[in-house]
Amino acid sequence: MNQEKEIRWVGSSYDDLLAFPDEPRRQAGFQLAKVQAGLDPDNWKPFDGVGTGTREIRIKEAQGVFRVMYVAKFVEAIYVLHCFQKQTQATSRQDREVAEARYRAVANIRKAEQ
Repeated sequence: MNQEKEIRWVGSSYDDLLAFPDEPRRQAGFQLAKVQAGLDPDNWKPFDGVGTGTREIRIKEAQGVFRVMYVAKFVEAIYVLHCFQKQTQATSRQDREVAEARYRAVANIRKAEQ
């Protein structure tokens, strides 16, 4: 039986997810559970511009468009880098920069632990 991967929340990503409206928050939790089980989310795309292996869960609900950026390529855990509501068609520079900085922090922590 496969063991579910641990989720590690980076920066304020957990609090940001909790700030989502009810339905997008439930949907995000369901999609992250699929990732924990080794499955792909229903609606996702690669986001390697943030860092190799970064993916973006895409959630579109009546309350708006929401994103959860994560990295699942590491053996020990799934790292949730950033959770946010999109305001424009393209992902904002600020949201990309937040995710990139958190990706670098994860990489540095992993390197220090080796």
